[in-house]
Amino acid sequence: MIISPRQARFCCETRSPLVTPPPIGRGSDKKSRSVSETIRATGVRSWLLLRCTAVSRQILPGRWLAAALCAGALLAQQPTVFHSNVNLVRVLATVKTLAGQTVGTLGKDEFEIYDNGVKQPVAVFEHQTEQALSVVLMVDTSGSTAKELKYEADSSSRFFRALLGEGNLEDSAALFTFNWEVREQQPFTRDLKALDARLKLMHGDAGTAMYDAVFLGARRLEPRQGRKVIVVVTDGGDTVSSKTVHQALEAAQLANAVIYAIVVMPITNDAGRNIGGEHALDFMANGTGGRCFLPTVGTELDKAFTSIITDLRTQYLLGYYPRDVPLNKDRFHKLEVRVTRPDLRVSARNGYYGEVEGGIGGSPAERVTVSPDRQVQQKTKR
Repeated sequence: MIISPRQARFCCETRSPLVTPPPIGRGSDKKSRSVSETIRATGVRSWLLLRCTAVSRQILPGRWLAAALCAGALLAQQPTVFHSNVNLVRVLATVKTLAGQTVGTLGKDEFEIYDNGVKQPVAVFEHQTEQALSVVLMVDTSGSTAKELKYEADSSSRFFRALLGEGNLEDSAALFTFNWEVREQQPFTRDLKALDARLKLMHGDAGTAMYDAVFLGARRLEPRQGRKVIVVVTDGGDTVSSKTVHQALEAAQLANAVIYAIVVMPITNDAGRNIGGEHALDFMANGTGGRCFLPTVGTELDKAFTSIITDLRTQYLLGYYPRDVPLNKDRFHKLEVRVTRPDLRVSARNGYYGEVEGGIGGSPAERVTVSPDRQVQQKTKR
């Protein structure tokens, strides 16, 4: 087939195939959907030009001018339509009995979601979701952890094997360490040997930049698809971070990441513990729907990792389109997930960053339009 220079230039600019839709009244629904998707993807103007280019190949050379005039008339009559779609808000939830046993058999009707106090209809529901996991394990390598690092490395290795040995084949893990600085020791991978090799190289140094570590880990997770988890293994609080605990939590919430904190406690009496650090970790874990563990090294540390694996294998995925949500000056929308059974308790993130009164806040990827009684806003410009 011979393509004119103009056609070649047009195809390069649009990067779209030449598509001819089926005649009106003929063709399957599948074909019609394909054409609609093409129009949405390329825009009406681009599709009309594509259509005219395809038609022109069947027109005699003497009629090229008429075809071009036809295309121009069509474009002049077609208004430009701008769509602003509401994002789907996704919430991961874990349900347990009052005794702490995980429950993974609830139905959609047994959940309720409230956005800024307004009940929302659940549009998406999966129990024991198998969406791919991206897990960032962050190990505190400050000087105070030097004696426990070998035990933590061994437990972390077993955690990686349990995580990647079953579940979704697209699950992956990354390893970060933090002391006075934060280092990404191993990017996301399924290679257990690579993770083990990096775990064996861990060594202690001064400082604890824990909030910086959570902040940077959340930034790594934000563009990834599926479920996102941060596991922090530490023995105390932050000492040298440039970020605050609130900034770290905000980054995790913008990334829709769940934080699990494991505070290793070689010292069990209050006099030798960093209570402030424990409270900060508990604050971040509760804000994202995770948990905080306080084990000693050895078998209790392994049990904490096992509990995290159990939570991840029995998570519910809930989703809704915000409707009739009242706006205020705070860009943080409060979320509450409830279950109808009084003998159960649910853990889920407590909010997201969306639209505020008089403007829009949050990162572009996490902004949610909450226009009352509509999910698509259209503006026409001629």
